[in-house]
Amino acid sequence: MHKISRDTFVYAMSPDNKPAIYVEPGDQIEFETWDALQGQIKSADQGFDELDWSCINPATGPVFINGAEPGDVLTVKIESIDVEDTGVVLCGKGMGVMGDFLSDTRTKIVNIEDSIAHFSDNIKLPLNKMIGVIGVAPESGEIPCGVPDVHGGNMDCKEVREGATIMLPVYVPGALLALGDLHAVMADGEIGVSGLEVSGTVRVTVDLIKQKAYPLPMIENDEYIMTLASDEDLDKASDMAVANMVKYLTEFESVNEFDAVMLISLIADVRICQVVDPKKTVRVEFPKKYLC
Repeated sequence: MHKISRDTFVYAMSPDNKPAIYVEPGDQIEFETWDALQGQIKSADQGFDELDWSCINPATGPVFINGAEPGDVLTVKIESIDVEDTGVVLCGKGMGVMGDFLSDTRTKIVNIEDSIAHFSDNIKLPLNKMIGVIGVAPESGEIPCGVPDVHGGNMDCKEVREGATIMLPVYVPGALLALGDLHAVMADGEIGVSGLEVSGTVRVTVDLIKQKAYPLPMIENDEYIMTLASDEDLDKASDMAVANMVKYLTEFESVNEFDAVMLISLIADVRICQVVDPKKTVRVEFPKKYLC
């Protein structure tokens, strides 16, 4: 198994990033990651106003996958996510959906023990560990790790979890995969700007689907196939995610366009991943049991 220390990271996805390691399709990789705040918050006395915003959302990597070429699909199966025993959650004035309502900032340090986050003496939360940032290099330029787009990035989708396979486009040779921003607990929306931000370790298996024009990014688990889309406008993101699912069903599952639209209306859920990043992210979940 290949291993990458969290000391090897990027703040932006770019074809100019130097690979941390080179791997083969089918290889397993262990990523050690920072939390989204790069360990800057040490106590509940610290808030957003004390952060160095140039050190946000570091993604460990990138990884060069030998044989990955533009037009391929990179698959990343999440084998395991292990989180450290302390996380942090913040909210505050000017941040997130309720930023205009809040008059100050608050930080809570949350202990994690036996797969339970101890939010308070009375509130214990089961973990739903997930990866907030996972993506590849764009064809040109750079995209900050905090921004989601067709390359992946900061989608903050809670279905990017153990057992799921993430499908991402390959724009440059090697793909240059990087990931980070783990959450121990996070709900759809991430309305306060942060989940339970935590450092940890992710183990994945990478592989390639050669020259397949899937409407990416996509996620597959035991129950669902999912399409995702991000845009500054939530309505546009929703429309794009649905259009992507229609494209997938019609072009790759032999469903005609009318049946595809009807089935999405009947059995596929349209869900909001997050509404707090520079672009909002939406996913469509289609139950695989209805596919031939």
